[in-house]
Amino acid sequence: MKITDVEVLHCDAGWRYFSFLKITTDEDIVGYSEFNECFGGYGISTVIKELDYLVIGQDPMAHEKLYFELYAASRPGSGGVIGMALGAIENAVLDIKGKALGLPVYKLLGGPVRDRIRLYWSHCGTYRIHQHAILGKSPVSKMEDLADIGREVAENKFSAFKTNVFLFDDGKPMLYSPGFNGPRGLPELPSDGRVIESLKAQMGIFREAVGPEMDILLDLNFNFKTEGFRKIMRAMEAFDLFWIEMDSGDAMALKTIRDCSTTSISSCETLIGLRQFKPYFENHSVDFAIIDAVWNGVAQSMKIAAMAEAYEVNIAPHNFYGHLSTFMNVNFCAAVANFEIMEINVEGVPWRDDMVTRLPEIIDGYLQLPTGPGWGTDVNEEFVRAHPAKETYGGLTESVLP
Repeated sequence: MKITDVEVLHCDAGWRYFSFLKITTDEDIVGYSEFNECFGGYGISTVIKELDYLVIGQDPMAHEKLYFELYAASRPGSGGVIGMALGAIENAVLDIKGKALGLPVYKLLGGPVRDRIRLYWSHCGTYRIHQHAILGKSPVSKMEDLADIGREVAENKFSAFKTNVFLFDDGKPMLYSPGFNGPRGLPELPSDGRVIESLKAQMGIFREAVGPEMDILLDLNFNFKTEGFRKIMRAMEAFDLFWIEMDSGDAMALKTIRDCSTTSISSCETLIGLRQFKPYFENHSVDFAIIDAVWNGVAQSMKIAAMAEAYEVNIAPHNFYGHLSTFMNVNFCAAVANFEIMEINVEGVPWRDDMVTRLPEIIDGYLQLPTGPGWGTDVNEEFVRAHPAKETYGGLTESVLP
């Protein structure tokens, strides 16, 4: 079997777009992967196109050989967007291999360690601040509205949810995200007493609404520096959080944050490749390692998870994309011994379900393992091609620009 064609597809997803890679073989077996270009991965499609001359003609069953030939060819610029492109190619080839053998990908990775995957509801409240209209949901207009969303998570039988930092200054709700979107607090990213006090009130409302049994996760992203993260860690201890997620470019700085509090830390979601994860494990910087298998490639992510196991660290996948990504990640998580919990975006644009041929099956907050070959679902090409991505600005459509 040989690869004959490589094609990128983009589909409108409301305030962003979803991207898919299609790899075709001379035996008419097609492999798909989802990747993410509209959130900091600008240029992945171009890199894939530049590398397709090394992909076409290759045997998709030898995915490890293909990956490292591509890695060698791009070594001077390894990581970042190039690493993400290699991950997308690897993932599409894994789908081909599973289909050719008539097996789910998780059976190629050693077989399932578990028969269902615990989920947490991600971006709880976040999308309802600015994207509520396109979601068809009631808006979050004041902090007290968060209680209703917390109860909704519980009513849907999820046992955990993750939220972000919100501000309600002058009655105008906003996501506090200077580390990604600016401009507030850039470039210093200082800790702000008003932000911390608002966050304490937010966590109090959530905890009162859902009770002590629900696991609450808080995502701080890149929005503070080391001193600010430490202040928030101490301020959040009263709320018994499952973890506080944060991103730092310095493994030792993250270690000092972890040491200042009894609350667990998760991190690493933006790292690409074994070498970038290495110092975070060696310095015992995290309680949970978040691995983006969409960016790294599932086969490479298995190696990262194995390295985490050597340091007694459990892993959780970064999965805030579309349904194909969810299928890719459930295959990853099924085969990983040191898996903890999986992220999923429950809310999305109404037509998100039409982009794939089969939807994820969630029962009582747990994702069931797919049984079909490859990832267990395919891209609905007819729909995707009929709904091309709108023009975006930094990955966002004009309607949601700050």
